[in-house]
Amino acid sequence: MQSFSVDGIILIGGIFLLAGVLMTKVSARAGVPSLVLFMFLGMVLGSDVSGLIYFSNAEIAQMVGIVALIIILFEGGLQTQWKHIRPVLGGSIVLATLGVLITTGIVAVAAYYVFDLTWLQALLLGSIVGSTDAAAVFSVLAGQNIKAKISSTLEAESGTNDPMAMFLTIAFVQLIMIPDSSVWTMLGSFLLQMGLGLVLGLALGFFASWTINRIRLDASGLYAVLAAGFAIFIYSFTAVLGGSGLLAVYLAALVIGTRDLTHSYSIVSFHEGFAWLMQIVMFVILGLLVFPSQLADWELIWKGLVLSFVLIFVARPIAVFISTAFFDYDVKEKLFMSWAGLRGAVPIVLATFPMLAGMENSILFFNIVSFIVLTSALLQGSTIAFFAEKLGLNGRPVPKRIHSLELVSMDRANAEMLEVELSEKSPFAGQLVQTIGLPNQTLISAIIRSGKLVMPTGTTRLRKGDVLYVLTEKKQVPKVKLVLGEEDFVN
Repeated sequence: MQSFSVDGIILIGGIFLLAGVLMTKVSARAGVPSLVLFMFLGMVLGSDVSGLIYFSNAEIAQMVGIVALIIILFEGGLQTQWKHIRPVLGGSIVLATLGVLITTGIVAVAAYYVFDLTWLQALLLGSIVGSTDAAAVFSVLAGQNIKAKISSTLEAESGTNDPMAMFLTIAFVQLIMIPDSSVWTMLGSFLLQMGLGLVLGLALGFFASWTINRIRLDASGLYAVLAAGFAIFIYSFTAVLGGSGLLAVYLAALVIGTRDLTHSYSIVSFHEGFAWLMQIVMFVILGLLVFPSQLADWELIWKGLVLSFVLIFVARPIAVFISTAFFDYDVKEKLFMSWAGLRGAVPIVLATFPMLAGMENSILFFNIVSFIVLTSALLQGSTIAFFAEKLGLNGRPVPKRIHSLELVSMDRANAEMLEVELSEKSPFAGQLVQTIGLPNQTLISAIIRSGKLVMPTGTTRLRKGDVLYVLTEKKQVPKVKLVLGEEDFVN
């Protein structure tokens, strides 16, 4: 173990961030999910490999993981469009609840026989890996050319299934440590958690939107900090009251993302970067908590591969096909959703609960879960685009934002810049700017066409795929959206 000065620790932190950002480029080119590279970075820097850092504090890892999940879920909710979520909401909720229960049960049966565990221990292991991971799903699907129906289902599922997995994990830990615990009391606690998470998430989401739009701050960057403060407050306030904080954060972000929000461009951009930062920190910390020498056990490897096989090829497909039986998904869509059920940070964070409870076999559980997560990320995460193409589930190409527009605070001018992308169905594609009938005090100030800037005049002819930047008075925003079509707005 090395000892470092304060400056040395700061230097290592800077190296972490630089390496993490550069790894996203390597990840994109190699087709390997970035979370795998972040975890490997932590493992290499840990005591088993380089010996630079010795880290074994599960409590700190759990705290960092939960804070990171708050930011990641919040950013995911902000980026999720309600018009895409609404049609698939039913299927997503069933996947996030019944799907987790089915996966837990099937994995538990395999774990019981493969690892010679008790039934409660096997159910605990199944519940830890029972949910898909928001961080993994959001990062892998970002920028992928996959039909909105399927990507929205997977994002909504991963954003809402963490509470079920967390409840099951805590419940089985309690049943193992305190055998006379009441199952009915725990069931009542679960219903309370879900109810409070739902109500407080929606209510505080509307309150946060109202506050952001009404308050006048001196610097535009403070609006993004305010939104982040709301995310952390919503989680902690809900959790203190006994509700599901993670569910509340995701629902609140969905509400905020659907509102006409002042400085929405700055808020979304800030949280996109913030979520990446938290992913890097979280997966590096979790990687430090993994000791490769413990994973390099042939018995653990072959048993872990068996459990991974059951999870990926048996439990997840069965859970998807049963959960979506009464919803409008065809066989190809169900097969893809089965393959895209990625495991990531959430299972590893949940694996720290038995460790903190001092439970027998907790280190074994953590190592098994880490092995399953790495297997899932490497096998499934690196082939998402391939399977989407082979199953014919590619959607409309995702536009590459190679342009940059910095929006400054316009509070004093009472103005707002709107970003609009003309879809293929837009009635204005092919029309002249002067004929589209924008309200008074409204101006199309710039057009980005195929990555190039076009300075519009009244005789400029619009094309599908054009990204328009519309400057208007704040009071005119609803009229502008009514004219141009709500579905075309980026923010």
